[in-house]
Amino acid sequence: MTIRTVLVTGATGKTGRRVAERLAARGLTVREGSRSGAVPFDWEAPEGWAAALRGADAAYVNYYPDLAAPGATEAMGAFGAAAAREGVRRLTLLSGRGEPAAVAAEEALREAAAGVELTVVRGAFFAQNFTEGLLAEGVAAGELVFPAGDTPEPFVDVADLADVVVETLLSDAHAGLVHELTGPRALTFAEVAAELSRASGRPVAYTSVTAEAYAELLTGFGLPRPEAEWLADLFATLLDGHNAEPTDGVKRVLGREPRSFARFAAEG
Repeated sequence: MTIRTVLVTGATGKTGRRVAERLAARGLTVREGSRSGAVPFDWEAPEGWAAALRGADAAYVNYYPDLAAPGATEAMGAFGAAAAREGVRRLTLLSGRGEPAAVAAEEALREAAAGVELTVVRGAFFAQNFTEGLLAEGVAAGELVFPAGDTPEPFVDVADLADVVVETLLSDAHAGLVHELTGPRALTFAEVAAELSRASGRPVAYTSVTAEAYAELLTGFGLPRPEAEWLADLFATLLDGHNAEPTDGVKRVLGREPRSFARFAAEG
């Protein structure tokens, strides 16, 4: 199957931006879908999805805020139906590793987009969350506060994840597959803080808190309480140890080892 035009949802985010850049570098026509972009796309405005999908051969499906969030399953069903109606032939869905609610959303997309090739990419906790996301401001100030205890996590570099997404969008070899992506080694958050300290030359201290305390912290930063409590519970669930074992997903798709957290911390 020849893919020429790809819709990238969430094109201004951590993964979408990198996926769009890689597709464009390979000569594809990229529709960068976002709320304020040239291609309007908003997960809360389904009336605009068809126009964004029309004429696209493939799409990168990056649901905000998370595929395990309330409403995601319904959104995936509606998006899948729209993609099938508009003649999209291939979808790659970003999902969360070890998230049961996300699996339900995956299934909703698969059923609604029957006849459309679907690949699911389940990512571990992103390394870039410490430098671009929710934790970046605290890390820059020397503090890493999170409800993770001493549970190890095989953090995945988003650069590796974007490379995998592009491969699944352009290759015929991944239809129907689920790829679980991690880094090469699991680290505790204390070890992450040590790596970030070493790379930056500035001390970063890790403080473990309960999910309840973390929700209070998020609320203090202005996040609505229901969203803060949902996020804190999600993080605590993901970091209970069931995701600690690394996978070979990156190597199986790309034929190379994933980047280590130490290399990410040193190079960005």
